[in-house]
Amino acid sequence: MAKPAVILVGADKGGVGKTTVSRSLLDYFIAHNLPTRAFDTEAPRGTLKRFHPDITDIVDITSTPDQMKIFDTISSSDAQITVIDVRAGLLSVTLRALRDIGFLDAAKKNQLTFCVFHILGPSVSSLDEIAETSTFTGDANYFLVKNFINNTTFFDWDPATYNSYFKRIKGAHDITIQKLNEMACEQVELAGVPFVSFVANKTPNGQPANYSFVLRGYVRHWLGNVWAEFDRVKLNDIVAADMQRKGAARQA
Repeated sequence: MAKPAVILVGADKGGVGKTTVSRSLLDYFIAHNLPTRAFDTEAPRGTLKRFHPDITDIVDITSTPDQMKIFDTISSSDAQITVIDVRAGLLSVTLRALRDIGFLDAAKKNQLTFCVFHILGPSVSSLDEIAETSTFTGDANYFLVKNFINNTTFFDWDPATYNSYFKRIKGAHDITIQKLNEMACEQVELAGVPFVSFVANKTPNGQPANYSFVLRGYVRHWLGNVWAEFDRVKLNDIVAADMQRKGAARQA
């Protein structure tokens, strides 16, 4: 069986667009035909599940039974990739829990692929978040994401100071998510569909829709840029390396 991959998407600060990044990741993996499942930790309401209901479960990441629901099934699930959209304020808490249950040790032993998408806010407090989370992510693929979806301006601190934190993290990558046209962003929210479905002019049940040609064009262009960032950091290679090796071995 291919080595499973777990992707944690979060921040200790709210309002930085974590779920937007999770949605774009799910679209990306599905487009690459990588079996993927997701967990939405905005219990009990859930936001991610609204856009990807077929592959998303809502969980309480602080609950031991729900932690078991996620991590006890990583190797047995048909999904190669598990994406966890962490509720605001729980990134550090979740990383501590992963340390306590031995998950980080499993990643260190190369039993699974672990990625952290840390969504940064525009304030100096994000520096403290980087310092906090980096103590848990030595064996993870660590991505610092500057998300401009909410028209955020980066950064309030001196770039040299930011770089000094960034360079402390082994194997860290920078990812930039550009701003999506506001009206296009609102229409996707109202439609309640994945970005790729909106671009394809499909309703939640897969039927033809009547979304604006212009707004679909904005989403298509934006999503292409986001996926180009994922390609630039070789995300597909990171999470699918074992599957690719397995396929190559079969062909041989």
